[in-house]
Amino acid sequence: MADAGGDLVTVGDMQEARSVITRHPLCVRTPLLKLVQDMFPQLAGHKLQLYLKLENMQTTGSFKIRGVVNQMRHLEAQLASDKIPITMSAGNYGKAFATYLHQRGIPGKCMIPDTAPQSRVHLIQSMGVSVEQMPTAELQAAVDNYTSDGSHVFCHPFDDIHLIAGYASVAMEILDEVSDPDIVLVCCGGGGLVSGVSAAIKTPGPSACRVYAVEPEGAPSMFESFKVGKAVSRSVNTVAAGLAPPYAGKLTYRHCAEFVERVLLVSDAEIVQCMELLYSRGLVVEPSGAAAMAALLNGHVPDVDGKKVVVVITGGNVTPGEANSLINKS
Repeated sequence: MADAGGDLVTVGDMQEARSVITRHPLCVRTPLLKLVQDMFPQLAGHKLQLYLKLENMQTTGSFKIRGVVNQMRHLEAQLASDKIPITMSAGNYGKAFATYLHQRGIPGKCMIPDTAPQSRVHLIQSMGVSVEQMPTAELQAAVDNYTSDGSHVFCHPFDDIHLIAGYASVAMEILDEVSDPDIVLVCCGGGGLVSGVSAAIKTPGPSACRVYAVEPEGAPSMFESFKVGKAVSRSVNTVAAGLAPPYAGKLTYRHCAEFVERVLLVSDAEIVQCMELLYSRGLVVEPSGAAAMAALLNGHVPDVDGKKVVVVITGGNVTPGEANSLINKS
């Protein structure tokens, strides 16, 4: 399980999760584009080597299904006793949660903020998951109300050790092909992905690799948590909705504090410009999936000259209409 203090994912956790994910039909090994720095003239002066891990090509359009598959594996006993899984998400976790339950023929429930696009609400409903919408501030209380009598089991959308272990498989695949990266850049919302990626790189032994979490300026929950030394809540306002949880997770903060070099911030304008650039290079990337690359392209990452840099492109769940709307507004 976790470390002796109950906080950190272990090498055994991550290896076990990877084995589960590798065998599961809902997960695929995503491509790693190698030495693609010449696709981005902005980087020419740095003589760096650029690698892009394309989680936007994962089965549900994002990395989230990796975590969900491992999370649900550890809930088998509760699911077998007919407890109904419940979560809160309007984003890629919600889509992955619904996809998994649909494949298994298990009913579920998803609490969704009333600001969510109706297209996402309908998608989740179409897979047999019942939906309730409410203000973001009321989501957790609604979940607690359902779980209080034992009829439902809460699947946390980011602050869960089994999600973190599942997300570590992204880094393990990277290390199979690039054994000695100098820098790894990861988008950060609740912090589950960067927790898993950084743990997979740092836990097996000493590593000089620097792992950076990248957040939007309008949703700096992990950035602010680093400043005060504990997980904090923040009001959020950003185009990158998938990187805008109302708070940083306690587990994810613990992992980031242990393994992440620092948290970098990017503006909404930088995110949208990066999304547009990636699209022009043939990559469909949602705003939340483009933040890490935006940090690199806009000079926010220190000491990149001559380095092997890996950027995780985390998701591609954006329609052409949504993308055009964002680009035209920027």
